[in-house]
Amino acid sequence: MNPVNLAQLFVLAALWGGSFLFIRVGVTDLGVAPLMALRVGIGALFLLSMLVFRGTLRTALATMRERAWPLIVVGVLNSAAPFCLFAYAELTLSAGVTSVINATTPLWGALVAFLWLNDRLTRMRVAGLAIGFAGVLALVWDQMFVHDAAAAPISPLTTALAALAALGATLCYGIAASYTKRHLTGVDSLTVAAGTMSAATLVLAPFALVWWPVSPVSMQSWGAVLGLGVACTGVAYMMFFHLIAVVGPARAITVTFVIPIFGILWGALFLGERVSVGMAAACAIVLVGTALATGVVKRVPLVRARRAQCAEEGKA
Repeated sequence: MNPVNLAQLFVLAALWGGSFLFIRVGVTDLGVAPLMALRVGIGALFLLSMLVFRGTLRTALATMRERAWPLIVVGVLNSAAPFCLFAYAELTLSAGVTSVINATTPLWGALVAFLWLNDRLTRMRVAGLAIGFAGVLALVWDQMFVHDAAAAPISPLTTALAALAALGATLCYGIAASYTKRHLTGVDSLTVAAGTMSAATLVLAPFALVWWPVSPVSMQSWGAVLGLGVACTGVAYMMFFHLIAVVGPARAITVTFVIPIFGILWGALFLGERVSVGMAAACAIVLVGTALATGVVKRVPLVRARRAQCAEEGKA
């Protein structure tokens, strides 16, 4: 990965890390369904406009009609459901904490692929799954006993439910990845993104209309909507697909490890969110577990060096 691609990866992580900030800002005024319907709607318009710019809209629309059902399923699993679950979680959890839980997405992806697609899980990857989920438990435990003196106290049960909602969102991502691999392999990635985002918009629109806020929405919340839809959805998807094309999916997915850094940073800078030692430690545990479970770290270097040394001694 050259310096330009590395810089693009960090910009992408900053955008997706920023999505948790924007959700935290906008969900109080707009509510879960309206905020997420606006997010996917703006994202869909942006991605469809990219198809127009590329001159492939007609072909993409034909593909969308042909693959309508898989696109709807992925639209629900990869956008509508997880976005709403994250928004619900952020009614309680901070942007930084939610971004850390988001890092468990590859853990669920590996587990679902093992159960559904019979992908092999080595002992190292199984250990990574256990470590990663242990990190989430440590994070939730830390949050259960964190109290902001300026805010109303939050019960441990409410915190636990919010964390479960965030984990449910990452589970949806894991299922969507395997479903996409099975049913949408070979379809142009921009067409899949535009199609699934459009499907998510159609699914969420009725809920948004039913729960549209009766109170005036602040300009700050409208700004969060634009940030979510344009920057964190439309632009971010385009950058992600570009990285997949130039460096491959295995390297592009490493953005997952950088997102929590920006999620925590933006929350602390712009919302004054507290970053505890326990939260930082739990974040590190989650990232180590994810690295092991996804195969980014395939074996411990010291073990590898020791095996090589033993092999040389054996030859001697």
